[in-house]
Amino acid sequence: MSIEIPVGLTELLQGFTVEVLRQRPSDLVDFAVQYFTRLRDTKSQDGSGAAGKTGKGVMFDGEPMQTESNGEDDEDDDSDFEPPPPSRFNRRVSVCAEAFNPDEDDEDSEPRVVHPKTDVQRCRLQEACRDILLFKTLDQEQFSQVLDAMFESRVQAQEHVIDQGDDGDNFYVIERGVFDIVVSGNCVGQYNNKGSFGELALMYNTPRAATIIATQEGALWGLDRATFRRLIVKNNAKKRRMYETFIESVPLLKSLEVTERMKLVDVLGAKQFSDSERIITQGDKADCFYIVESGERVDSGRPRSNKQYNAEVEITRCSRGQYFGELALVTNKPRAASAYAVGDVKCLVVDVQAFERLLGSCKEIMKRNIAHYEEQLVALFGSSMDLRD
Repeated sequence: MSIEIPVGLTELLQGFTVEVLRQRPSDLVDFAVQYFTRLRDTKSQDGSGAAGKTGKGVMFDGEPMQTESNGEDDEDDDSDFEPPPPSRFNRRVSVCAEAFNPDEDDEDSEPRVVHPKTDVQRCRLQEACRDILLFKTLDQEQFSQVLDAMFESRVQAQEHVIDQGDDGDNFYVIERGVFDIVVSGNCVGQYNNKGSFGELALMYNTPRAATIIATQEGALWGLDRATFRRLIVKNNAKKRRMYETFIESVPLLKSLEVTERMKLVDVLGAKQFSDSERIITQGDKADCFYIVESGERVDSGRPRSNKQYNAEVEITRCSRGQYFGELALVTNKPRAASAYAVGDVKCLVVDVQAFERLLGSCKEIMKRNIAHYEEQLVALFGSSMDLRD
């Protein structure tokens, strides 16, 4: 079934998205109401409100939006408002509005991009990409294709890597250097020798939301638009289809909004473990949290507070949809027990950064479950033990 996109819808949403990215409002609904109200009023004043016509964008020039009246006549305020003249945003619709359907994209439709690298360059590139969240969900073959396609770019002090409002051409990973993030002439943040930028325009078909300026000589690795969308965007779409039903069935995640669950899917990794393989080791620093997708995993370990036990003792087992590894993340302490695979086990993995950012509303549930673990220890050892020690 084909769906016809109404005339002007793409430009309308594009203008709104740009303003959201520029202003970063705390209340998106309030912002949307005011944005579209002003757009409607402006169209009424200039006589362009007929159905089927596209309106001009509404720009707020970096000023915070007010959600309450300041005591002056609102009608006078609106009469002073003038929309900006047509900008470069409007002239670049051909790229920013282009459709991209990951389901229909043919991987063989475009030649694979390869930029030759020395062994030294590839080692530097792998180190720069090691902690890039967007790459953690790729399998080894996809990650190898990404590394092949990336190219090295040296930048000088005060050089503009990207400019706000331009079309998105490349995604960038920082190897070294300090870069200012500038929105509407104001510096709103900084990258310091690590991180990545430029993905928003490529993922959501919008103009660049910020200007990135090098404050000193530095080095970047770039990934072209076509390769980024073929591998990163398409991979995320596949993952969503694969895991969204499963994630919805996990009791712990019921408290998350649908959009929060989808963001979680975007950062999920997957790991396979064979029978008796150790998944986590008691005493190690926690770096991730696990959800069992298939198979079983068992907690075994001598609790730290009970020195008389030398052998590992089974504490509990988890099966599909259950989770483990959260205890150390919630309490900020080392792993309280080891975990082993029973048979072949596949786990979905959420790293500590994503855990902190996306699962805040689930932490209270996890804290309540700590008491359940302690009850199991009482049953096993006949006295109360605190796994958090």
